[in-house]
Amino acid sequence: MNEDGVISPLSFFWNGEQFAVQKVLERRKAASLKGGGTGIRFKCEINQKTHFMWLDGYTWFVEVD
Repeated sequence: MNEDGVISPLSFFWNGEQFAVQKVLERRKAASLKGGGTGIRFKCEINQKTHFMWLDGYTWFVEVD
């Protein structure tokens, strides 16, 4: 969370490995058609690829291919 109270993902762990979010490209309310969750969707650049992450209340999830 920054000084203005805006929440953005910085990194996440998957199978014991940490992945850094290089850049948040977009932030908006949306639903995940693959995961079934809803909340704030973050379109992120991770390892030079675009991935979607969601914040649903206090729970984060990442959409995988």
